Amino acid sequence: MEAKGPVRLNLLRQSSLAPGREGEEAELRHDEQDVEEIVPEVRLMYLANERDLEGIKELLDSGIDINFRDIDNRTALHVAACQGYADVVGLLIERGADIDPKDRWGSTPLADAIHYKNHDVIKFLEKHGAKPLMAPMHVKHAREVPEYEIDPHELDFSKSVDITKGTYCIASWRGIEVAVKKLAEEVITDDDKVKAFRDELELLQKIRHPNVVQFLGAVTQSSPMMIVTEYLPKGDLRAYLKSKGALNSMTAVRFALDIARGMNYLHENKPAPIIHRDLEPSNILRDDSGHLKVADFGVSRLLTIKEDKPLTCLDSSCRYVAPEGFRNEEYDTKVDVFSFALILQELIEGYPPFYTKQENEVPKAYAARQRPPFKAPTKHYAHGLKELIEECWNEQPSKRPTFRQIITRLESIHNRIAHKRPWKARTPKCFQNLENLFKKDHSGPSSGSSSSRSTGSI
Repeated sequence: MEAKGPVRLNLLRQSSLAPGREGEEAELRHDEQDVEEIVPEVRLMYLANERDLEGIKELLDSGIDINFRDIDNRTALHVAACQGYADVVGLLIERGADIDPKDRWGSTPLADAIHYKNHDVIKFLEKHGAKPLMAPMHVKHAREVPEYEIDPHELDFSKSVDITKGTYCIASWRGIEVAVKKLAEEVITDDDKVKAFRDELELLQKIRHPNVVQFLGAVTQSSPMMIVTEYLPKGDLRAYLKSKGALNSMTAVRFALDIARGMNYLHENKPAPIIHRDLEPSNILRDDSGHLKVADFGVSRLLTIKEDKPLTCLDSSCRYVAPEGFRNEEYDTKVDVFSFALILQELIEGYPPFYTKQENEVPKAYAARQRPPFKAPTKHYAHGLKELIEECWNEQPSKRPTFRQIITRLESIHNRIAHKRPWKARTPKCFQNLENLFKKDHSGPSSGSSSSRSTGSI
């Protein structure tokens, strides 16, 4: 039967971009008894909506156009994607359906599946090459694009390698190597992860400090969304400690000062402090000069943001999280001070806190007021280092010092250690060489000594 004119099939789940789609009722333009009489291509769309696989196969075997579009430019694949029928989507693609057709509003089957959170269909479409229409942070007008926006085509991943943790990898951008954190395409329907991405971006824009990794920009207007930061090829503190083991007191204090200065900057952020909440060695990076920078703000929060649930070991490493961080109660910047104490001790001991315990056993130990033992020689904790660590992991957060106070203490300890070091250890090598030359020239009579002494005394 010939169609008399353009036909629209109105269903409960319309295009994800169609205006007023939320209020539409489940209805068909044609009554069910008239389905047999409508144009076969429209019937294909109806059967896709009804998940009638056998009926679809029969129609396709008759030679109808699988990519038929109704008056709104929608296809049977659009309908199946809206409904979440992965088996129908699979059949249509197998029989030659276009993977990314756009309807009159610009929506694709994948965009519809994402909107209706049909995860099985999303995975199937992506597996067969469907591309996300837009990122969750996409804006409608060019003037609303953030100043930090980076064109993803400027990021060269041809020589990319994964960086140790999570979704980070190396890329080239405008002639320099950068670290890129991607929000995987398959999780763009996860509202919590998208919110965490937004929160991290909001924080990174506020941060400018030599002991905090520098934010360079982000990709938010296309998928996958990405955060781009400076790349530090020296790696993280975790890898460094694995290769070096326990550090001498001077190096440990110098590293601790770098961390404390970065954290103090975050905690003194205005108008609200930034709590890192995941301060541990793999989130502390080394720059070319050997100094440390605090990194990875994926679970960081402004103090004004109230959490309705405690941290979990999925959010952060259990070995470095304060006991109040796991309780269903409010916590503040002092959770980072607790983590810092454990890192400082690890710098001196050379081992992670409670390294003999399983990761999930550590929070119970902290809750029972246990702390990692001091095993290194007492001299390694001289000048008040041990006392500082014990104050920082105090059971009562209010009794832990601030990072401003920690910096003052560490600077004093650093000066005492430097003062007690042997003269040669504290003297630049060029001056040591001059001293050796002077001794050689005045070492006593020898052949030609008069001339040598005369020359050496000039």
